[in-house]
Amino acid sequence: MKAFSYQNLPTRVVFGNGALASLNAEIERLGASSALVLCTPQQRDSAEYVARLLGSRAAAIYDKAAMHVPIETAEDARQVARQVGADCCVAIGGGSTVGLGKAIAMTSSLPILAIPTTFAGSEMTPIYGITEGGLKRTGRDPRVLPKTVIYDPVLTATLPPLIAATSGMNAIAHAVEALYAQDANPIISLMAEESIRALASSLPRVVRNPADTDASSDALYGAWLAGACLGAVGMAIHHKLCHTLGGTFNLPHAEMHTIVLPHSVAYNRRATQEAMARVGRALGGVEAATGLFDLAKSLGAPMSLAEIGMPDDGLEKAARLATENPYYNPRPIEREAILELLRSAQAGRRPTVADI
Repeated sequence: MKAFSYQNLPTRVVFGNGALASLNAEIERLGASSALVLCTPQQRDSAEYVARLLGSRAAAIYDKAAMHVPIETAEDARQVARQVGADCCVAIGGGSTVGLGKAIAMTSSLPILAIPTTFAGSEMTPIYGITEGGLKRTGRDPRVLPKTVIYDPVLTATLPPLIAATSGMNAIAHAVEALYAQDANPIISLMAEESIRALASSLPRVVRNPADTDASSDALYGAWLAGACLGAVGMAIHHKLCHTLGGTFNLPHAEMHTIVLPHSVAYNRRATQEAMARVGRALGGVEAATGLFDLAKSLGAPMSLAEIGMPDDGLEKAARLATENPYYNPRPIEREAILELLRSAQAGRRPTVADI
């Protein structure tokens, strides 16, 4: 076995049906007493429910979380946190809300308690992203890693099937890239393969019946593992493309990851055959890129970037931005090849075994 390093991330996880009942005890464990509750406008009702559970520990609700964390929203939320005297943040929702909590923690070191209601997995990472001037800047900072995560499958019972499908595919993308990361290690690779297996087997059940808490529990488990993988090792071409597309063209985050993933995997398939074999095995014994495409299609997810608002005349710009300052990738980053990848994703073409 080749040498490697592995850093365990110190997040406390409370998992199970009804786990939200432990909210106040977990706030006390953090040594906090005044929580700013974060959500998107669409999840205001959930945030109000959390605030009622917190009682006097709820300082205020901030309901302006948005995808890709615009800098203007981040600065406004930071100011509100100071004004209300918050000593922690409670983020209920998906990656947008958790991302806003991270933006607050970056400048205040307020601890975050995350309550995921989707399957994206970002709650398990010290990775932040902020969009300013049409560019999304990402980085790692231990201050933004949530201190506690409460996974309660009951909270996903009303999750729309499309959000369940695409957030779960987003999580699978984290696990896939962990398998061929520059700093991959055997511990994370075990977690990544198990994450893909758990999500691929549970997402069809969740989409058919969002109230199936057994299926949701399996999906949350897979998302937890995927986030832990993303938090522990680096990213490659898939995440670089999605950060570029999301920050520059404001495409919906989870849908974008879902669409781009099979094409990113097809791009890398010949450069990292061991990783591809593990992905295929986790999907049930199929070829990795086509298996991921077929899974997403079976879940009713959008399959082309054009469907989610990507302009045809933006592909050249996206390819240029993604290759100007690339992340590590097992296959060399070549602008024309990346442009062809984006054209395939734009059209929603199913990758073929002949694709390179």
